[in-house]
Amino acid sequence: MPLLPPVPPVGFAMLAALFLTACDVQLASHPIFADGRATAPAGDTLYAVTRPGLAGFELVDRRTGTTDTLAVSQLVSPLHVEFARGRWYVSDVDQGRPSVAVFTADGRLERKYDLRPLGAVPHQFAVLPDSRLIVETPGRLLALAGDSAATFIEYPQSPKSGLLVSANGGVVHALPDRHITLYNEFGNVRWRLDWPWLETAFVTDLSVDANGRIHVIAGVPSDGTFIVYNLSGITGEVVRWSVPGPYASFTVDHFGEIRADTGRSAR
Repeated sequence: MPLLPPVPPVGFAMLAALFLTACDVQLASHPIFADGRATAPAGDTLYAVTRPGLAGFELVDRRTGTTDTLAVSQLVSPLHVEFARGRWYVSDVDQGRPSVAVFTADGRLERKYDLRPLGAVPHQFAVLPDSRLIVETPGRLLALAGDSAATFIEYPQSPKSGLLVSANGGVVHALPDRHITLYNEFGNVRWRLDWPWLETAFVTDLSVDANGRIHVIAGVPSDGTFIVYNLSGITGEVVRWSVPGPYASFTVDHFGEIRADTGRSAR
């Protein structure tokens, strides 16, 4: 293989500057939590987020900062949102009735899962690669496919409801004071992490960024701050964490470093 010619000092400096400039554009931080709510990436440049009081959800372009609002007036109190197989899945509660609505990429309503007959926990769901919807009920995770429901996994009941998010082709289920588990699409345990926070921090949401990294946000009552932990998708162990911040808005860069935002919004 021919060797590259040596680069003169001036040329090297110019090359380094161009490389760093390109990295600045390519490695722009990705908002993973906005005021405590997980964002949902759709590819490398777009993400969605719900806002309190907004009967819809926002779609944000990271390259331009432009925002579009989808599903206006079709949702009442949305919270959790995910993008899967070209569809938006959004949790909602209308007069006490929990549901998950499915929208096309441009915001057209396709169907709505009524979760009240199932006794499902509001706002907690995940979407498997085959489009099955996973929801939590006491002692069971259910897999919904069309109008049918089947047991995905069973677990010992807990006085506290859990958190769900799609990750690594499966489902992360965080059960407070018990454990955090990644199940594959067949309901088999890939890894399980004993709940590490006890009473020192209160986990409120889970997020998966555009690179598939799993993040957990927690409030720390002792100093009134928030912190985000990054879990390994392979083992579940905590591999990095953010500096505590006063607001529940955080970003992650291309290399996985987590940073607290200075304001109350991820935008």
